[in-house]
Amino acid sequence: MKKLILIRHAKSSWEFNLDDHERPLKSRGITDANLVSKELAYHLKTIDLVICSDAQRTKLTAEIFISNLGIDKNLVKFNADLYDFSGENLVQVIKNVQDSISNLMVFGHNHAITAFVNTFGTKYIDNVPTSGVVIIEFDIENWSALKPGKTLKSLFPRDLK
Repeated sequence: MKKLILIRHAKSSWEFNLDDHERPLKSRGITDANLVSKELAYHLKTIDLVICSDAQRTKLTAEIFISNLGIDKNLVKFNADLYDFSGENLVQVIKNVQDSISNLMVFGHNHAITAFVNTFGTKYIDNVPTSGVVIIEFDIENWSALKPGKTLKSLFPRDLK
């Protein structure tokens, strides 16, 4: 069995004239990421690997979650392929994870996150919001054999306020 914890980056700021890749988080994004990650702590036992898009907003979101969940920073890998909006790269990154990893956490972007959870999960979600978390369990031994699994949990900021 494999477990995937997918997290969409927190609300980002358009306040500064920056390249999309470099946009920071809004204060609401920081608040929501703290809220969701603290709740997520009640639902997670272990994380074997964290893979994060190398965009600034996903890195900052990951820092908040990693801190609040007590995840070892040595388990974090940044991957430019996760700066993906269609979802094709997201699927490929997950399929390439080593089979020794059972509990995988991935920080990414929409539309890729929503498309993935609706393709591989059992619960239709119209739109995974910023700071949203979806946990899917797969009855597979190898990530390369990725096939639809079962949506175990979704945590969205609006449900915790």
